[in-house]
Amino acid sequence: MTNKGDGRYRLLMASVAAIAAGAAMQPAYGQDAAAGVTRLEQLTVSAGSKGMQEATGPVDGYVAKETATGSKAAAPVTEIPQSVSVVGRKELDDRGVVTKIDEALRYTAGVSTEPFGSDPDTDWFYIRGFDATQTGVFLDGLNLYSFGFGGFQTDAYMLERVEVLKGPASVLYGGANPGGIVDLVRKRPQDDPSYSTEIGINNFGNAFFGFDANDKLNAEGTITYRMTGKVSGGDNYSDYSEDLRGFLMPQVTFAPDDATSFTVYAMASALDQTHVGNGFLPYEGTVTNAPFGKIDRDLFFGEPDHDFGRYDQQMIGYEFSHEFDNGWTISQNLRYSHIDKAEELVYPYAYTPTYDLARLGFKHDTTVDSFAIDNRAEKDFSTGPLEHSLLVGLDYKNFKIDQTQASAFPASDLDPEDPVYGGGLPAYFTYLDGVMRMEQTGIYAQDRIRFGDGWLATLNGRYDYVDIDSDSRLATGSYNTTDSALSGRAGLAYEFDNGLTPYVSAATFFNPVIGTAFDGKPLKPEDGHQFEGGIKYEPTFIDGLLTASVYHIVKKNVALTRPDFLQEQLGEVTSSGFELEGKINLNDNWRVLGSYTYNDLEITEDLNTALIGNRPYLIPEHQAAMWLEYLVTDGALEGVSVGGGLRYQGESFADNANTAKVPDAVVADAAIRYEKNGWGAALNVTNLFDKDYVKGCQGLFTCGYGDQRTITLKLSKSW
Repeated sequence: MTNKGDGRYRLLMASVAAIAAGAAMQPAYGQDAAAGVTRLEQLTVSAGSKGMQEATGPVDGYVAKETATGSKAAAPVTEIPQSVSVVGRKELDDRGVVTKIDEALRYTAGVSTEPFGSDPDTDWFYIRGFDATQTGVFLDGLNLYSFGFGGFQTDAYMLERVEVLKGPASVLYGGANPGGIVDLVRKRPQDDPSYSTEIGINNFGNAFFGFDANDKLNAEGTITYRMTGKVSGGDNYSDYSEDLRGFLMPQVTFAPDDATSFTVYAMASALDQTHVGNGFLPYEGTVTNAPFGKIDRDLFFGEPDHDFGRYDQQMIGYEFSHEFDNGWTISQNLRYSHIDKAEELVYPYAYTPTYDLARLGFKHDTTVDSFAIDNRAEKDFSTGPLEHSLLVGLDYKNFKIDQTQASAFPASDLDPEDPVYGGGLPAYFTYLDGVMRMEQTGIYAQDRIRFGDGWLATLNGRYDYVDIDSDSRLATGSYNTTDSALSGRAGLAYEFDNGLTPYVSAATFFNPVIGTAFDGKPLKPEDGHQFEGGIKYEPTFIDGLLTASVYHIVKKNVALTRPDFLQEQLGEVTSSGFELEGKINLNDNWRVLGSYTYNDLEITEDLNTALIGNRPYLIPEHQAAMWLEYLVTDGALEGVSVGGGLRYQGESFADNANTAKVPDAVVADAAIRYEKNGWGAALNVTNLFDKDYVKGCQGLFTCGYGDQRTITLKLSKSW
């Protein structure tokens, strides 16, 4: 942990003070644009607190026009030189997303979610073929970094938006997954009072109740609050599985004028569950028939007396922004997060000669403390014919995990056709026990430059310093490493008057890797680059946004496991592809969204030369989705809406040797709802025809079934 005598602590505090002082005292740089210059006025507005409200607030229907994820400042989606997808609150409600965040991105181009099937205690994201689950998840622009089993979870009900920035994001956010990041944007206090509540239940018997209250605390309206909460629980889809979870999130915003905003928020959540039986199933018996046929999707492969999972999670933070008279805006975003998490479960790892499931026991006890702060200063100005939107910043994160992991081997075997529970476990063997700390400090700058009546150039640079310290309480496993990295991004776009914006960009990235190599030295960060080009189209005749993009990513220094089970960084994977995505509010009645993904993954370097040229397992080459919603706006059925969608996943490989394939599948979803005078009733069905399919395999004994048919009834009231 950083103490007040640490050099980086002093640098951090001094830089915050310098940014604030410079913003308050420095005269305007260069010549401000004339009042009549439309483009510069737009930039000035987006730099202030009002612009950020538009970039983080409610989305109009399905089409988001503003975002802060792709630039750390409010900007139109069309101006970001990478592909950005935004899922707003209306879309979440229409598609019946109740709890899990990964369900929110089932229709998003370039994203593979739930690759092992439904998993109630983890949100899984793969973006452009790369795992973003641990390093690529953010909440309000601050990293929700996780390692091991120290992962934070967020409920979809507390969110206003789910945003995806595709491609490397290191230049803005530091070390992260090369495929992109998922930024979760929470509901915030709004100017207009509103209250809502909802209650519902699904066909498995899992019920929920949520409430959301937003109002003013004083007559002037300068202090507003929002209180959001939810509790849910009941049975899950597999035998024996059940859960009880909930959260409470209070917030208060003080905004004495249009130039200043200060929001304090907190969140407390908890989960107590018996795990579902999924994700550790064999290829033979799920994708193909075993001698006994297929394993039932409802099978609980664990031990009821040796299965639990619980966490207690707390967060507290604030967001501050102030725009000075000279045009500088300073902002600071800070959050402290804590989680206590413990689990025990029994899972299969092989077949016995008689085709019983051979199993082992596992348990862990994990505590995480995470601190993150981001300081930014922004100003819009002109230098001759160039109009600048400048952003400079300093951020810092400190992640500490105290963990123990233990295994009980072997556990009793289980007959998948006639399971009998109650077998004991041998004594647990502790193979991991220690504390790991990661500190990362980054300084960055971004200049978005307009010129030539339509051209927009984006230039980014960043320097990071990373310190990883692993202190093992066992005989081995302790080490310390420090690394530094430079990352950059350059983009160029041209905005046509008809709404077309073609763009190109190049970016580099790095991602710190925790662990030691075969020679005892710490693992080096992964690094690489991406080239991307595309077209964003915001039609002038309809409310919509269409994006087409092509990309090529190279990921180097991939850690590989040697035959002696030690690691060596000789791996390289490339990801090339094509993405299409469109969201349109056709009129008051019709809304539509669609996506298509082609993702060509290739192993280009590996310890096993036989794998070079092969496709990595788990991620399909093709994906597509479409959702259509119709609302009746007059007549006897006014307030009734119906919606439906199709999700397609192409074939994927179950092993890196590419000897076994997971077949493609098409899944249908449907919804019908009625809303009038603040009252609402909705019936959502995912996997309408109860398609029995395997979502993916990460090896021949790590397969998971896709979502079963889930019918959710929800009643709501808003006023």
